[in-house]
Amino acid sequence: MERKRPGMPSGARMPHQGAPMGPPGPPYGGSPAVRPGLPSPVMEPSRKRPAPSQQVQQQQQQQQQQQQQQQQAVQNRARKKPVGFPGASEMPARQMDMRDPQSDPTLGSNAKRRKMADKILPQRIRELVPESQAYMDLLAFERKLDQTIMRKRVDIQEALKRPMKQQKRKLRLYISNTFNPARPDADDSDGSIASWELRVEGKLLDDPGKQKKKFSSFFKSLVIELDKELYGPDNHLVEWHRTPTTQETDGFQVKRPGDVSVRCTLLLMLDYQPPQFKLDLRLARLLGIHTQTRSCIIQALWQYVKTNKLQDSHDKEYINCDKYFQQIFDCPRLKFSEIPQRLTNLLLPPDPIVINHVISVDPNDQKKTACYDIDVEVEDPLKSQMSSFLLSTANQQEIASLDNKIHETIESINQLKIQRDFMLSFSRDPKGYIQDWLKSQSRDLKLMTDVVGNPEEERRAAFYHEPWSQEAVSRYFYCKIQQRRQELEQALAVRNT
Repeated sequence: MERKRPGMPSGARMPHQGAPMGPPGPPYGGSPAVRPGLPSPVMEPSRKRPAPSQQVQQQQQQQQQQQQQQQQAVQNRARKKPVGFPGASEMPARQMDMRDPQSDPTLGSNAKRRKMADKILPQRIRELVPESQAYMDLLAFERKLDQTIMRKRVDIQEALKRPMKQQKRKLRLYISNTFNPARPDADDSDGSIASWELRVEGKLLDDPGKQKKKFSSFFKSLVIELDKELYGPDNHLVEWHRTPTTQETDGFQVKRPGDVSVRCTLLLMLDYQPPQFKLDLRLARLLGIHTQTRSCIIQALWQYVKTNKLQDSHDKEYINCDKYFQQIFDCPRLKFSEIPQRLTNLLLPPDPIVINHVISVDPNDQKKTACYDIDVEVEDPLKSQMSSFLLSTANQQEIASLDNKIHETIESINQLKIQRDFMLSFSRDPKGYIQDWLKSQSRDLKLMTDVVGNPEEERRAAFYHEPWSQEAVSRYFYCKIQQRRQELEQALAVRNT
């Protein structure tokens, strides 16, 4: 059943909400009138009747603007409410925003940015609770601590990029052997033949590291040369060489048959990191270096050039060789940038460590162990500690959980403060507060439900007895007549063509 409104003829209909009524004006002639009793700025442009040719396009624009206003009203709900009014977060019955932070990246990033500021207590709360200043002092200290840790992490990363000086340590080498005489009553073939077993073991003295390095990790290769006359030319060498898939071990064992003492030679090739080279005899005498890394050798050469003033005074790129350089590099003049290439033929593999040992089968010598101390270079243990510090994530989860607890606590404090302000404002003026609150909720509801105009005034009969109501009805019928006229003209034009 159609409801009639006062002041309108039977059969007439009010315009839809997208085109509200108003006083007549352009483009229908006359100056734009103003509703009696209201100032000019109060008139909304959306209440003006558009031209018939632009009506559809303007309605679409209005719908888009209304959707945007609705979204802004949802997002700015907390800013639009009066001071002390409970918002969407305090009223569980009105869910203002149903978006999921995981499905909406924008909402998630905003929530993350808000969390950074949520750790700070508002000034009003600090005034109400003076003891909260201790919490703010802790926040300031935490900020300084985070800055210090971040700066130290950057310093550690830069330090790890630079080569750190190797430390010299003592590696103690233990060489021992056991003898197993032949047993005639043995069932297996191994026990019926006399044999000896040689053990080569070692450990790093005063190793402060938590993870002990394996003995084989210090060597690139190990060769044990036995007596060729006893074991023949094809079976007198025992070799071990490092490969990318080699598993480190704490020692080596060699077992061979025999019942006589054997002389053997151990050749140990250290695994230098970075690689070191043995210098040519002439270059070693000139620089006073026997075995060193390539970078140290080039640095020593440059120091020799500066000390003896061999750099060309006119062209600094060239070096005038003295008699020693001429003997080594076989040229009177060369560029310093050519020295690394010329050093390739002057650098040799380092000499192995040679140890002569006698494998004794005398029962009285079974308990004797030969010990040797070898100088090795190891990485500074501080480097491993620095690397582990950068890679450590043990405390990150605990810190993150504590931060979440702080955010939740501060959020609950803010909610309690809002409730307190609400109760205080209500206690001062209950009637006026409820009226203001209802007005605020009405404005939000108007934006959220896509309502145009003032429904509270339009539902009263007095609204339609205003002086401009007759003009609005005339404007409505004039608009309909013009629209129908254009439709008929278009239909006739199509029929005539």
